[in-house]
Amino acid sequence: MNALYASSIESLPLVAKGKVRDIYAVGQDLLLMVATDRISAFDVIMNELVPNKGAILTRISNYWFAQLAAIVPNHLTTIDARGVVKPSEIIQVERRAVVVKRLKPIRIEAVVRGYLAGSAWKEYQSYGTIAGQWIATSLRMAEKLPELIFTPAAKEPSGSHDENITYAELENRLGQQRAAEIKEVSLELYLSAAKIAQANGMILADTKFEFGLDDNGQLVLMDELLTPDSSRYWPLEHYELGHLPSSLDKQFLSDWLETTRWMGKPWLKVAPPPPIPPEVLVQTAQRYREVALRLGLYS
Repeated sequence: MNALYASSIESLPLVAKGKVRDIYAVGQDLLLMVATDRISAFDVIMNELVPNKGAILTRISNYWFAQLAAIVPNHLTTIDARGVVKPSEIIQVERRAVVVKRLKPIRIEAVVRGYLAGSAWKEYQSYGTIAGQWIATSLRMAEKLPELIFTPAAKEPSGSHDENITYAELENRLGQQRAAEIKEVSLELYLSAAKIAQANGMILADTKFEFGLDDNGQLVLMDELLTPDSSRYWPLEHYELGHLPSSLDKQFLSDWLETTRWMGKPWLKVAPPPPIPPEVLVQTAQRYREVALRLGLYS
């Protein structure tokens, strides 16, 4: 498959370009979502591509949408993406694009944490809290949390860093009923996905969900779902309490960036990111593919 940094679908109007996905309008009610091979870290899009990333992300997302469809409706349609573009543009969408329902997006990331890692671990070490919530139990790195923690974040339309908000703020923004619905659905999605992941040799440490509303005001799951871009996966066989396992996600790239001068001086992150060595890109791609392999999506 040809690597794709940015799509150029001329037969459809461009709606938006995200960090990874390019979105086009298909009539009034549908969207074409194209997953490129771009990768971002620390809210910055890298210059290099991760081989086959868009196709792997699309396959993983589609798998999870099918597995969890009984919990909440999702935005997928059965329309073949190849049928909504010109023949000359099929190469840009094959295996990496889906046609989805156009929704009114809820500008919230619904983050669910099951294990102590990442920024949550740093905060817990400093303050004994996770997203501002006091955790009474003494926990070690990578330990399973006593109970799931729901930590919403407000999505910034500009693409800048999302802002963690309290549950009270979520209620203020969406109303008590909608906030409660999103929290309940998110926890149920995580629990179901975590069981499936464990049966396939992985720990789902944390993840985030995004939702929109259809014309009837019904909550609909959208965007990507449980991919290595939006989730932290650990190989079950390497899990050891007190030690952070090597993640099957883009944490590998983030860890490499942490060793660079670009990360050592925060103001440099407004400048172009450093060149990523080919071996780092290959190993990142291997981790993405490993998630798909463990889920049985590739032979």
